[in-house]
Amino acid sequence: MTVEELLVEEKIPFKMSPADFVVSCLNPEHDDSNPSMRIDKITGVFNCFSCGYKGNIFKLFDKPSNYLDIKREKVKQTIDKKRSESVGLLMPRDIVPYVGNERNIKPETYKKFEAFLSANSPFTNRIVFPIKDITGKIVGFNGRILGKNITGQPKYIFHPPGVKLPLYPLTSLFTPNKGRVLLVEGIYDVINLHDKGLTNAVCCFGTHNITTEKLQLLKMKGVEQVDIFFDPDEAGKKASEIVIDMCQKVELKYYEVTIPPDLGDAGALGETSVLKLKENLYGYN
Repeated sequence: MTVEELLVEEKIPFKMSPADFVVSCLNPEHDDSNPSMRIDKITGVFNCFSCGYKGNIFKLFDKPSNYLDIKREKVKQTIDKKRSESVGLLMPRDIVPYVGNERNIKPETYKKFEAFLSANSPFTNRIVFPIKDITGKIVGFNGRILGKNITGQPKYIFHPPGVKLPLYPLTSLFTPNKGRVLLVEGIYDVINLHDKGLTNAVCCFGTHNITTEKLQLLKMKGVEQVDIFFDPDEAGKKASEIVIDMCQKVELKYYEVTIPPDLGDAGALGETSVLKLKENLYGYN
């Protein structure tokens, strides 16, 4: 059943906007003479901007929903289209595989993530990682300053400029743990966790890059719960709230991961701390 079919069946008057249905508030305690509730056309998630009443219309009326099937099919069509239209970017010429242990990460982990060095701009003096989408195509590159930044250059760069960044990695490097994914912010967060055994970690390249469509891709990879592991600052807390709201829209379970502040962020955790985190989250080390 679609949202529109449910509204018609329940005889609820509505108006249509590009993304929502506009209706009088469904809260029986709210006399909403000027319709102030919006219902998402696909998910059925509703919110009254007058009284704050929130929920999901399918759950409210105990009706079945096929919106997840619709979303999955749209995502699948998008992936198939990308596969047919693009071969992705090519690796730059004259590159050398990175075989060091920058930030105490093992050389074999750098090899697994195809890290490389290049003497050519814009990658000079950087460890560079090819960023692949769910189809395995290279969509861009992320380079981090090698060693201490004494030149005043940005610590991280993305190439080409304006590249649309996927969740990373969603290739064979990523394996859900008991149907759960560990969502972190930056590339060194995810590489450090993979290096120490948490191979269900993916990064979003900044919390502003999270979308419900990207969360749908996680569901296609067998994910049922998102364990949110962002920086423990105010910006990280606000970002967690945004992700939680998105998880609710696509019916993913969620859990906010917290660790003692003195341990640092996900990219700074040592072997012992990661093993303890793994045991706390998934029941073994």
